[in-house]
Amino acid sequence: MPTAQHLRAQIEANLAARIPSALTPLPRVPSPVAPTGIREIDALLRGGFPVGAISEVVGQECSGRTSLALAFVAGMTQEGKVCAWVDVSDTLHPESAAALGVDLSRLLWIRCGVLPGTVTLTQSPQRGLRMTEKKPQVKPGLPAGGGGHPRMESKGLSTAVSDLLGPSVTAPRCAEALRKPRPEPRQASPQLTPFPAPGTNTGPKRKLWSRLEQGLKVSDLLLQAGGFSCIVLDMGSLPAEYALRVPLATWFRFRAAAERLQANVLLLTQHACSRNSAGLVLRLNPGNVDNYDSTVFTGLEHKAELTRQRFPQDNVFPLRKQPQSVQTAAWQTRTVWAGPR
Repeated sequence: MPTAQHLRAQIEANLAARIPSALTPLPRVPSPVAPTGIREIDALLRGGFPVGAISEVVGQECSGRTSLALAFVAGMTQEGKVCAWVDVSDTLHPESAAALGVDLSRLLWIRCGVLPGTVTLTQSPQRGLRMTEKKPQVKPGLPAGGGGHPRMESKGLSTAVSDLLGPSVTAPRCAEALRKPRPEPRQASPQLTPFPAPGTNTGPKRKLWSRLEQGLKVSDLLLQAGGFSCIVLDMGSLPAEYALRVPLATWFRFRAAAERLQANVLLLTQHACSRNSAGLVLRLNPGNVDNYDSTVFTGLEHKAELTRQRFPQDNVFPLRKQPQSVQTAAWQTRTVWAGPR
């Protein structure tokens, strides 16, 4: 009686012309990774962020979210690759990025919500790129500082008062009954209040929505154009009600584009919003102040927790859940004046 191995080999030989290795499972090839620039995070992620996937870094303010992204972008630009930073809330500080080793000549910085023509970048051989803001134009008839002398503000006041106290106003009149129109009773309308038009301004909420929409459109255009090894979408300053309203089809389209281009898409948020489209979700906790020196601020100690990893770098899947200590890591950020320890 033939064995199972003999039968499998015979079936594969008969189907070799149409289906090569029909019954032989394909070897699992680990996905490529890019180092983050922080040794503790690379050890936790077994190499770094996965290439061709969305890596979501979730954390509150002062949790090391931006420092981790800048360290990753610094390593990419030092290798000669071009990166893009989509700044939804306009919070990136170029001087701090350059201090961490980011090559600004290889970084495309998109500032959402900034009016065109208000900010220009000038380049000098000594200091590199510098950001200069244009002063607002002074309206005719107003002083340059926005205010003036009290004498200028009261100019023409006497003429206006004399017109209000003219003879037609101050002349005596006979007493007569005043007729007050009765207000008509209001009828409750069953119609609902319509949504504001796209061109109307409804305050800060509309401003946040417009910035988020602009950031998503720009990221989509960058992924379609190609040529960027890393695209950082900084949504860290947006509340959860805005980040969670992004359709899941948008993240699925970003994941497909990143996989096609083999590019890194780094998403910075306060709450996880990409769901199943994220290949990796790293949650950062607020950092503690370094107690090395009690009088001078020298740095922060951050903690990271790996909550989701779609493509593990090893082929071994444990039957039991790993302990919590294996899925966490800690690292420290030092200030410039503190120097290396």
